[in-house]
Amino acid sequence: MAPRNKRREALIYHAKPTPGKIKVVPTKKYATQRDLSLAYSPGVAEPCLEIEKDVSNAYKYTAKGNLVAVISNGTAVLGLGDIGPEASKPVMEGKGLLFKIFADIDVFDIEVDTKDVDAFIETVKNIAPTFGGINLEDIKAPEAFEIERRLKEELDIPVMHDDQHGTAIISAAALLNALEIAGKKIEDVLIVVSGAGAAAVSCTRLYKAFGARDENIVMTDSKGVIRSDREKLSKEKAEFATDRDLQTLADALIEADVFVGLSMPDLVSPEMLKTMASDPIVFAMANPNPEIPYQLAVDTRDDVIMATGRSDTPNQVNNVLGFPFIFRGALDVRATGINEAMKIAAVKALAELAKEPVPEQVNIAYGETRLNFGREYIIPKPFDPRLIAKVPPAVAKAAMESGVATAPITDWERYEDQLLERMGNDNKIVRLLVERAKNNPKRIVFAEADHLDVLKAAQTVKDEGIGFPILLGRKDVILELMETIDFEPSGVTIIDPKTDEENERKERYAKKYWSGRKRKGMTLYGAASLMRERNYFGAMMVNEGDADAMLSGYSRSYASVVKPILELVGLAKGANRIATTNLMMTDRGPLFISDTSINIDPNSKDLAKIAHMTAKTVQMFGIEPVVAMLSYSNFGGSKHLSASKVKDAVAYLHRFYPDLLVDGELQTDFALNQEMLKDKFPFSKLAGKKVNVLVFPELTSANSTYKLLKELNHAESIGPIMMGLKKPVHILQLGASVEEMVNMAAVAVVDAQEKEKRGV
Repeated sequence: MAPRNKRREALIYHAKPTPGKIKVVPTKKYATQRDLSLAYSPGVAEPCLEIEKDVSNAYKYTAKGNLVAVISNGTAVLGLGDIGPEASKPVMEGKGLLFKIFADIDVFDIEVDTKDVDAFIETVKNIAPTFGGINLEDIKAPEAFEIERRLKEELDIPVMHDDQHGTAIISAAALLNALEIAGKKIEDVLIVVSGAGAAAVSCTRLYKAFGARDENIVMTDSKGVIRSDREKLSKEKAEFATDRDLQTLADALIEADVFVGLSMPDLVSPEMLKTMASDPIVFAMANPNPEIPYQLAVDTRDDVIMATGRSDTPNQVNNVLGFPFIFRGALDVRATGINEAMKIAAVKALAELAKEPVPEQVNIAYGETRLNFGREYIIPKPFDPRLIAKVPPAVAKAAMESGVATAPITDWERYEDQLLERMGNDNKIVRLLVERAKNNPKRIVFAEADHLDVLKAAQTVKDEGIGFPILLGRKDVILELMETIDFEPSGVTIIDPKTDEENERKERYAKKYWSGRKRKGMTLYGAASLMRERNYFGAMMVNEGDADAMLSGYSRSYASVVKPILELVGLAKGANRIATTNLMMTDRGPLFISDTSINIDPNSKDLAKIAHMTAKTVQMFGIEPVVAMLSYSNFGGSKHLSASKVKDAVAYLHRFYPDLLVDGELQTDFALNQEMLKDKFPFSKLAGKKVNVLVFPELTSANSTYKLLKELNHAESIGPIMMGLKKPVHILQLGASVEEMVNMAAVAVVDAQEKEKRGV
């Protein structure tokens, strides 16, 4: 059971603002009577008649080809057991969410109220015409084996029980690479499998497909080693029963090369690990706690090659590396099933991807200088953007070669482009940002912590490991609010600058502040008075190294917060001004908009500097900037000052930053429509490029645009992200949401990490 505050958060997440995690969204116009007459009666009759003539036309005229059913009876929900169909629905919705965000596959989740194998199979068969594929989920063994086997035989669409095959595919890829590193061959190694459920059986079968030998495999369950002389063995257990004289897991591990754990926490002791062969491969995949903790294993054996199911250790065996992309490839060739050839192709694609140079975006997300194929990197990371272009084509090709593809792909380059385009709908950048922050969390000042939403954001930041909150405000109010939301105050710093509790620190800060501004009209008394104000006090904490970053602005106007920040923090080396950018999570992917908050009417040189600062910020996110300088005209179409300054800014950027991919002046539609730009202005440096940065000629247009996207298109916004300051201080928009504040906290942490690297 989760802690009380996490339990409450989880329940609110699922209940508000709309119950559940998925919904149906129209893909066609429906504004006019004409649209509705095409969508339904009488226009809908035409595709119906075409499908009646040829059932395969359902893929042409309906959503069937991109629709997967996630089906369960709730008998083996991960970590919860047999909780029933209704109780399993949140898990199935969650699986649907993963399908969508990782592979752009739509899902209907279906919970079937029966434990009878025949009834379950009949139900699935009866609804199968709706779907392009069936993902079976959380069905207990041994029924799961029978259900999948029969459905695969009796249906002509892809069917896969992910609990069996997902872990098998990912762990097999990791095993191939681990064996290569250890210098061992799969046909020679001794393999011990702890667990005999659906996943364990499927894993072992797949290892055998790659060459593992029956005589080298030992499987254990709660009774010990599964031996051929044990009575009443199920068909699956009998398949892996051994004739060797072994009784316990400890016996089996002596001189074993590989341990595969799909069972219970803490089953493997350090003493047992020490008995394994040289360069032991240990996949301790019990969730949430492995059969042996990662750190304990690597401390016990410095030659161990270790993987777990956890995201906080290297080599995570995560099913999300497999099922979205396997179904993507299967759907795209209209495969009649998912066969061994397709699973083997997925394994090989994942194993090969781990050996390729890792994109900087992935290195940045995981806080690595450079991930390289080796003991701590034997399997790709879940956030690797190359997965969508690597695994589905491999699966699709295997489907074609094995004869189960009914709509073969002929143009592979175009197919890969289409796959990458699907990634534009998946805003992984937020997850990448948070993961990166968690790799090296920092101390964050929340200057308005006696507001409930600010405190909620600080709680999330602490609970998620993004940073260490320092709460400024009235202590009694903060403590009362913390109790309301079950925010445990232990380990959290709470400071009220208006009280006498911090006099020594305030005196020190005041003297430091006064020494820098005493010739600008500031008195020591005045400096001491200002240190009672939260924004001054918080900024000095960051200046003096008592905190690493600061967030403010939730309850006050932007201008009133900017003033003290500029006075105390100052500009970064080489910067002559500050500016802000907002990262918008749009349907076409991340889009940075500048300047959204500071410079009202910048001149051409200032505009160029804003563009250059934005490009540097984009690079901080691990993205290559493609910058469009916007105007109401295109490439000299107007001589007005507003357009001319953009033209001059572009000339400045081309001269002083020739490596920056930037052009203009451009109208917004030309900047965002690659084909339009390529057709009308093929000479542009942006022709055929996907623009991800829009720099507006003045504040009103930039600010209005980002707020318009946010309100009308429901685009998520991260920002304004402050650029050009010496220290990581960021100012929130008035009344920012909890989610926006959490995201900005992650930005502040990453900003602090970057400045730390540069020695700022």
